[in-house]
Amino acid sequence: MPTTIQISDNVKLILDRMKMIERETYNDVIERMIEDDLELNEKTKKEIEEARKGKSISHEEVKKRFGL
Repeated sequence: MPTTIQISDNVKLILDRMKMIERETYNDVIERMIEDDLELNEKTKKEIEEARKGKSISHEEVKKRFGL
């Protein structure tokens, strides 16, 4: 069931700029943002867990590997 929400003019402008196509709805834009956020959060959680298990490398090691 659709719901009406109030957003500021600034948020509306941001949502307008985030549209991938002119006819994309604000609902589509918001769903994409939520989906991206959930994926990022899951990716971040996985990286944190790997780091806790020692599966990450230090900044110094990265610099060494790339000759920096």
